[in-house]
Amino acid sequence: MSDTKILVIGANGQLGSVLVKELQRKYGLENIIASDIRSNESFNGLFEKLDATNFDAMQELIVKHSITQIYHLAAILSAKGEQDPLWTWDLNMKMMLNVFEVARLTKIEKVFFPSSIAVYGDAIDRNNTSQNSFLNPATVYGMSKAAGENWAQYYFDKYGLDVRSLRYPGVIGHQSMPGGGTTDYAVDIYHAAVKGKNYECFLDHDTELPMIFMEDAIRATIELMEAPKENIKTRTSYNIAGMNFTPAEISSSIQEYYPNFNVNYKPDYRQKIADKWPKSINDDEAKDDWNWKPTYDLKSMTKVMIEKLKLKFQASSAEI
Repeated sequence: MSDTKILVIGANGQLGSVLVKELQRKYGLENIIASDIRSNESFNGLFEKLDATNFDAMQELIVKHSITQIYHLAAILSAKGEQDPLWTWDLNMKMMLNVFEVARLTKIEKVFFPSSIAVYGDAIDRNNTSQNSFLNPATVYGMSKAAGENWAQYYFDKYGLDVRSLRYPGVIGHQSMPGGGTTDYAVDIYHAAVKGKNYECFLDHDTELPMIFMEDAIRATIELMEAPKENIKTRTSYNIAGMNFTPAEISSSIQEYYPNFNVNYKPDYRQKIADKWPKSINDDEAKDDWNWKPTYDLKSMTKVMIEKLKLKFQASSAEI
């Protein structure tokens, strides 16, 4: 593994900040180069400031560190992206195409490109949504991910670039705050509960969506990247599933620990986005091709989220 040099683009984000630590643990601190458009003074390891829209800067960084794999995580997410659609499209597509083209030119071994359930729209069966369901995304974020899946297939077919991808459901973690997605409520709600506050939810009580706990999302990402090349039969993006629940169900799971916790439902523009996404995901291809299997359900996730957030907030209070 000493010859493996991994560049993580978007390392300060919700997923990237956790993924980097796990990659460091597996491959060694010196073999992981984290990067983001913002510097990170507290980062433990190798960190490079990088604007992923700058093709030349990206190429120089890859050559400088003899990079062999790239995890490209930088993107404007669904809810935030709808506030400025053209900027979201330009930024997401520019960064992604820079990664694919630089990877081709510098002969990178593997590229990870994250997709999302946002690629789906109202033309699907929302229950147990299949891998090959029609894609008609309702957001610019989803449009950019659907386009990215096709570009991933194109670069593999035309150039042999080993691009691998997952369609993430909502990712829930205690390690950092979310970054502007439609499923963010499922992270924020735990923070409110542990702080002793009630929560105002921007989705209705019965809005069922597929979710995945951060630990499972990170494990799925690395398992996909470490799978033998011949096992990867889907070159657009794999569906992966963790669990499905509504805001009312996650509220009930929290009330097992905080009986007086209450949620006020006040749907906003994100409700229209969520109403076009799957309620549940079929991930049989991921299970068959590289043995994917989730570990956490709602009950076990809630237990860990509350335990970890309590420790975090207690530590923060002790520092003040």
